[in-house]
Amino acid sequence: MYNIYHIPGKKIGVTRDLPSRVTKQQGYALDEYEVLLTSDDIDYISNMEIELQKSYGYKVDRQSYKNLINKNKKMNINATEQTTTFPVPLNKLKGRLLDAIGLTWSTPHGDFTITKDNIKWIVAHARTSMFNSERSYVYNKAMANEFISEPTKKKKKKKKKKDVEFAGLVKEVMNLADAPSDTVYDDIRAWAKAKGIYQSGDSRTQYIKLMEEAGELAEALLKNDETEVIDAIGDMVVVLTNLAKLRGHNIEDCVASAYDVIKSRQGKMVNGTFVKQTL
Repeated sequence: MYNIYHIPGKKIGVTRDLPSRVTKQQGYALDEYEVLLTSDDIDYISNMEIELQKSYGYKVDRQSYKNLINKNKKMNINATEQTTTFPVPLNKLKGRLLDAIGLTWSTPHGDFTITKDNIKWIVAHARTSMFNSERSYVYNKAMANEFISEPTKKKKKKKKKKDVEFAGLVKEVMNLADAPSDTVYDDIRAWAKAKGIYQSGDSRTQYIKLMEEAGELAEALLKNDETEVIDAIGDMVVVLTNLAKLRGHNIEDCVASAYDVIKSRQGKMVNGTFVKQTL
């Protein structure tokens, strides 16, 4: 049975498992969302989700639910020497990985299998592809360092084996490879430029967006949801990167300028906060 759920002021989505998808994954209690429609007809549910998203004024999913489910069954993954690319944007990655638990693929750095234990790491370390915002990727070497023990280390230390590897089923290989830039800030600016943010955006609206992300961070901290904390902090850095660029600056220069001011600052910790010394 498929359910169309509504989180007021946030989104409208579809799931077959409300407690897992909405409460456990997204952190919303029963009284914080409502079920708008229920049906076992996936075509009907998929069409109604889009119609309801439009009528409520929410962002409309680029792909219908039924097409997304069909893609989940394949989970085509592009594994190059440097990166593994998932055919899904960051905001959909966690759900797609949960649907693909147990799938496996190979990289030059080793074989990986998706498990419940390593999904959090993937989501926390994934980036949006600078070539296609509908794709996200992680670095293979970082995955290997985290989840594959080196043979020499196993001999020297009887280290407890981490039974946390990545997954995916490679039935078809995508043609597009991600070529990482020098820094993540370069990736963010390339993405923002491609989306027209610097051409048509406004630093004031970016500030409003920053406040929205700060609110999400506050909520994640209160719920002690570390995955959402990481996500919110990352979103805030993205917004700040774009805000700085819209004002004619690079965020790296802003951070360096701030550090030049604080590096010699004297003070002490008071109630968990550093208070600078005043003359």
